[in-house]
Amino acid sequence: MPSTHEVTNQVPDQYGHDVAADPTLLAALHRAGAGWAEPELHRLGELAGTEQAAEWGRLANEYEPVLRTHDRYGHRIDEVEFHPAWHELMKVAVSHGLHAAPWRDDRPGAHTARAAKFYVWGQVEAGHTCPVSMTYASVPALRKAPELAARLEPLLAASEYDFGLREPGGKRGLIAGMSMTEKQGGSDVRTNTTTAVPRTDGTYRLTGHKWFTSAPMSDLFLTLAQAPGGLSCFMLPRILPDGSRNRILLQRLKDKLGNRSNASSEVEYDGAVGWLVGEEGRGVPTIIEMVNMTRLDCTLGAASGMRLGAVRALHHATHRRAFGKALVDQPLMRNVLADLVVESEAATIAALRLAAATDLSLAGDEQESLVRRLGLAVTKYWVCKRGPGHAAEALECFGGNGYVEESGMPRLYREAPLVSIWEGSGNVAALDVLRAMARRPATVEAFLGEVGSAAGADRRLDAAVGELRKQLGDLGEIEYRTRRVVELMALVFQGSLLVRHGDPAVAEAFCASRLGGDHGGAYGTLPTGVDTEAILARARHE
Repeated sequence: MPSTHEVTNQVPDQYGHDVAADPTLLAALHRAGAGWAEPELHRLGELAGTEQAAEWGRLANEYEPVLRTHDRYGHRIDEVEFHPAWHELMKVAVSHGLHAAPWRDDRPGAHTARAAKFYVWGQVEAGHTCPVSMTYASVPALRKAPELAARLEPLLAASEYDFGLREPGGKRGLIAGMSMTEKQGGSDVRTNTTTAVPRTDGTYRLTGHKWFTSAPMSDLFLTLAQAPGGLSCFMLPRILPDGSRNRILLQRLKDKLGNRSNASSEVEYDGAVGWLVGEEGRGVPTIIEMVNMTRLDCTLGAASGMRLGAVRALHHATHRRAFGKALVDQPLMRNVLADLVVESEAATIAALRLAAATDLSLAGDEQESLVRRLGLAVTKYWVCKRGPGHAAEALECFGGNGYVEESGMPRLYREAPLVSIWEGSGNVAALDVLRAMARRPATVEAFLGEVGSAAGADRRLDAAVGELRKQLGDLGEIEYRTRRVVELMALVFQGSLLVRHGDPAVAEAFCASRLGGDHGGAYGTLPTGVDTEAILARARHE
């Protein structure tokens, strides 16, 4: 019997490549003195490019976590069940040190190395990077309570993923979470109503309702509550030292737009036992140490998603034919693809620069601390804000094929808005830039010194920096204008890095379009004369 039809012109799966073969990423790794991590980064990148890893990502999202509040006898158990694929993803992340391992590693560039691995492995599946990120970010906050840190930090930094509800001291490795927001306040955490009552044994009893607790299956959490001395930070373990369950009651899992593999929940603290971290009344300054670290990971996550979208779109266009030739050979499609790559590389170089600033800041470099303080708030706003539009354009390169789940692009699209919302949505991040400049004026000169390092290399960049100085000198209606000012800060930061360290073709396209104004309102509107072949070569894995 003859076949009814023959399948042609379909794009092959993109397996068998090294996700870490990313020239912008590798150059940044070496600039930070972390070249020692490149062999492991490539091993992780090769795993990330396998069909097996892709299947783990698919299964973890298709079979979402399930909340079990009670056992069959009616006892509260408050457990979350995950598909085995989730645990495989977590095992890889933890074994490669994407969590708290850098805090126990004194090699130069340890945090940059970790950032590079986070960026690579996040392209497999983004949801599981949430608890990985929070574990990483918990350490500097916990160090405000030296006794707790001495006991917990070695387990948080351990390279073994040990899932299950057991007393933290008896586990081989720990995962940490964070619970700040409440339904009446959201980002305005000072309106939290959860109370913390001190006990004679040095602990506190917390009572209240938390609106968002991501990764509720974690071993311990940092949270905020109102103590007698004001809003304070506390550490709450799921299992208490005597082996009993802490009164952290899971009410429901959130039904989210994306990030479906990761459980996010509402919880009740019903007299939950907590240990004070830092001083009473200093809860926000204490937990902000954690927030700043997760903001770095939000930026890395956005850059990771952009890289994935650009690489996938180019792969599709290389193998798909229309109107007599491959899509990649159509001039307008080349413009779109090159524009996506330019945006991706600008995001990557900025995120890795801030990871390097983290290394240097922790080593005591005050100038780098100032650059990091302002640069991180600026890039958290802009890079994360660019993610959804980038994902939409990358998806559109597939046509109708990109709109179906099997392509993987809808998952990328649904995930993209998340990092712009978590750890401070757009306005919160933008206003944090104003706050940083007002409280620490030295951050402004440090930032301008950073972008000024490229002075004279590109006239469009020089003009944009001049305009930025003008904008920063005008405080009239500054809060109303904040987004425009912060956007300009982000663009000159990216432009300066690309001019100094990026590929010349990418730097030229970026400065002409983003700084010189030779660009339309959509992707695919780069000016003529751009070297699209050189740009596209940086995202090929053929």
